[in-house]
Amino acid sequence: MRTVTGRGRAGLTCGVAAGLAAVAVLAGCGTPRAPVTPGVVKVVAGENFGGNIAGQIGGRHVQVTSILSNPGTDPHEYEADVADALAVAEARLVIANGAGYDGFLSQLLGATVNAGRIVLTVQAVLGMYGPDVNPHFWYDIPRVPRVAAAIEAALARLDPPDANVFAANLAAFDASLRPVEAVIASIRRRFPGAPVAYTEGVPGYLLQAAGLTVVTPPGFAAAIEDGNEPGAGATAQMFQLITGHGTRVLLYNAQAVSPVTQQVRALARQHGLPVVPVTETMPSSSGSYQA
Repeated sequence: MRTVTGRGRAGLTCGVAAGLAAVAVLAGCGTPRAPVTPGVVKVVAGENFGGNIAGQIGGRHVQVTSILSNPGTDPHEYEADVADALAVAEARLVIANGAGYDGFLSQLLGATVNAGRIVLTVQAVLGMYGPDVNPHFWYDIPRVPRVAAAIEAALARLDPPDANVFAANLAAFDASLRPVEAVIASIRRRFPGAPVAYTEGVPGYLLQAAGLTVVTPPGFAAAIEDGNEPGAGATAQMFQLITGHGTRVLLYNAQAVSPVTQQVRALARQHGLPVVPVTETMPSSSGSYQA
């Protein structure tokens, strides 16, 4: 069972809090004195999806640090450390997900003052609010270009001489998404409304864009998302969905597992259902967000 705080984010440890105090001292009572490389913008992203996109748009004019980047880490249990605090203190652009997903960034930002820093929150860019909003915005392929455009605008503001480079890289990024969009359109055309299931709603936006119908019992997915074991009724419904072939495929969060999700995955394989792993950070084997 996972211990979850604020839709899946653990807070700062006492050690990190002490480290933040040290950062404040090093920063000269709140103003970081980080070395500045001419023509290079320091970027910190809460998740490596956003960091990779920023790197593609910024090219050699950015230095990107992604806090959540280890595919072996359960993002729901991540705790920021002193290295994260230092990176945020020095950053000129911070890319946060929002929606309670990377609340540790708010704590890190609040502990340092950087007058020239821009904080870009994906949730705000997309205007996605509400108590039950799905925070996994990087799977919302149709809206990702809006996020990329916001990153390009922020970089152009921070580094005006290289604005033309950022604009050209943004155009290249948008073009590189077209094959992905074509696959999504093909699924929507060939399998309209096909039933699919997931262990939790990580790929929800992608499935919606593909025109597929999610048949996972809501109580099951919500419990897993909150780090709890689902109730007996919801679990039985999920098992019946698998054994009765009520779904064409199972999408499985390979990064945040529990005994019941492992049971569901094993059951799907026993009954010949395809199992597609999804993750909450970009796998190290992927060379880019598009891949």
